[in-house]
Amino acid sequence: MIGYTGRVTGRVGEGLVGEVMVHVPERVGTEAFLAYLAVPGDQLPVGTPVVVVEYQPPRTVFVAPTTG
Repeated sequence: MIGYTGRVTGRVGEGLVGEVMVHVPERVGTEAFLAYLAVPGDQLPVGTPVVVVEYQPPRTVFVAPTTG
């Protein structure tokens, strides 16, 4: 899961549990995960592209906004 990309579908921020849809090539589609900020900072609004920095099974990811 680490390094996979996705989009925020439920605002992610400090003190918030957000939601992201992550593209999972092995399953040929996207899946929803609970999401937390990997690095404290600004909230990530809906639609923000993100990258998975850490994965905690079964459905929790820590994300950072993609750069570039």
